[in-house]
Amino acid sequence: MSIRGPKEKKERSLGEYLQLKAYRGATPKAALMRKPYKPGQHGPSKKHPKALSEFGLQLKEKQKFKLSYGIDERNLRTLFEDARRARGSTAEKILELLERRLDNVLFRAGIAESRSMGRQFLIHGHVMVNGRIVRSPGYLIKAGEVISVKEASKAKQSFKHLRDPQWKREIPSWIALDKEKLEAKVLSIPKDIEPPFEVKLLVEAFSK
Repeated sequence: MSIRGPKEKKERSLGEYLQLKAYRGATPKAALMRKPYKPGQHGPSKKHPKALSEFGLQLKEKQKFKLSYGIDERNLRTLFEDARRARGSTAEKILELLERRLDNVLFRAGIAESRSMGRQFLIHGHVMVNGRIVRSPGYLIKAGEVISVKEASKAKQSFKHLRDPQWKREIPSWIALDKEKLEAKVLSIPKDIEPPFEVKLLVEAFSK
């Protein structure tokens, strides 16, 4: 399954909300809420779904990580190899590396409403790290770094939500957000992350 293409269709295919779209993805208008069955069916199937094999379960979890974080097979394998070579738990390390990606940090901080939106901000040069424009979504942030919206980009409609007094977002403890400055500081490397999916199955898939 490619990471490109209709986002809601991919969520329906995997049967899980992956936070791929801003706003609508978490509302009753979302395709997964309206049609909680796989694409191509004309309605919910009356048949019991076939149980997945161990390989099938591993493949499904890998697809969830790829789609949710917006990375392809090659990039995910590279992160896995880096995590495997590091000290400690491979599962915990790969989660840390995924969370440290700059497009993810923009999403976690609330500057971007989705990871795909964060990637667009970076590609179009709207984001700076420590005062310098960074265009790589896969840039791995470090503790102490400051992520900010370029001054010339602050008036864009895409960032208006941060100045809305009604806007609320749960920000991780390792990020400090200044909504007025459109700036986020990374207080520490993310630790003790609650895995969104079965990360052990992901590790098993790459360990073969």
